[in-house]
Amino acid sequence: MPSISEEIRNHGQTVLVLQGGGALGAYQIGVYQALHEAGIEPDWVVGTSIGAINAALIAGSPVGERVDRLREFWKRVEHPDYFGGMMPPWLSAMTRNMSAVTSGVPAFFKPNPAAFMSVHSQLGAEEAGYYSVAPLAETLGELVDFDLINKGDTRLTVGASNVGTSVMVYFDSRDITLDLRHVLASGALPPAFPPVRIDGELYWDGGILSNTPVEVVFDDNPRMDSVVFTVHLWNPHGKEPETIWEVMNRQKDVQYSSRAIGHIKRQRQLHKMRHIISEMAKLVPADVATNADFKAMRGWGCTTRMHVIRLLAPALDFEDHAKDIDFSPEGIRQRWEAGYRHTMETLEHAPWRGEFDPLEGFILHEACGGQMMETPASW
Repeated sequence: MPSISEEIRNHGQTVLVLQGGGALGAYQIGVYQALHEAGIEPDWVVGTSIGAINAALIAGSPVGERVDRLREFWKRVEHPDYFGGMMPPWLSAMTRNMSAVTSGVPAFFKPNPAAFMSVHSQLGAEEAGYYSVAPLAETLGELVDFDLINKGDTRLTVGASNVGTSVMVYFDSRDITLDLRHVLASGALPPAFPPVRIDGELYWDGGILSNTPVEVVFDDNPRMDSVVFTVHLWNPHGKEPETIWEVMNRQKDVQYSSRAIGHIKRQRQLHKMRHIISEMAKLVPADVATNADFKAMRGWGCTTRMHVIRLLAPALDFEDHAKDIDFSPEGIRQRWEAGYRHTMETLEHAPWRGEFDPLEGFILHEACGGQMMETPASW
């Protein structure tokens, strides 16, 4: 009987898509560790914001060193909780988060004093942010091997938003030479962080336009049979909020889940249409099949199949609306362990097995907290 990694390999390329979400990104490290221990290494890693940072650490490290490099990065960005044992949890979290806002996060960002003097301070286009990410640039410069990214076997794609045109741009190691600027641009969330200039254009965080950058996989040319693990840090499913505190928390989940359900519906329709075109083309008489116009229309068909495994990170008990800046050692540890545990449980379900409609090119498998969820018929 083939191993799980062999089963997945039989379904085509393996893709890992990482959403943006600040400190919530520790969950993604647990996901990668579980895949790594199962012998599943991505052929292609796609990320936005903190997902782009994690993706660069994966693609820019030798396979045997990836988990260690990820662990080192997240160890460096820990924000100590000096008063955690002396006050109630809610007050401890508030104090810790206020400390991150006022003093920054080690190895990640530090305050830009001029920005705090006045919102009208003339900072210059490339310095217009409340914080400097010079510490992050130094950290990634030490931990990410960009030569390996550009010459290695693992493709890396990071998404960024063009400030001047409002267009989502994907920087892809298959097509261009990537460097530190592309990763920093993908995580330049305004107004906290300043934009990054690349080839004369300014770029902000890709999460502004698409925090779940999976469409770049679905629209890739040429498309390939794939198993796509997409890690969602902001859960699209949630209960009705009853307090302002709960409203602020749920608002972020809704905003940064990035219209995921709408994207899923569209992609399922498109992939099924491509399969239908391919099937209908087989019914065309031979004398018509050689017609140039018909060949052009047949080109819209495609028989690739993608198994999309959405890993939804459930809310942890201690989280609130400031969860994305909770870089506390305990917060990082709990999210990392949750990502690892949930992914191992999902792999045990092996959702890619089974019989599927031959006309379906996009097959969705949704898991939350390691438990498989039934996809609504309306999707």
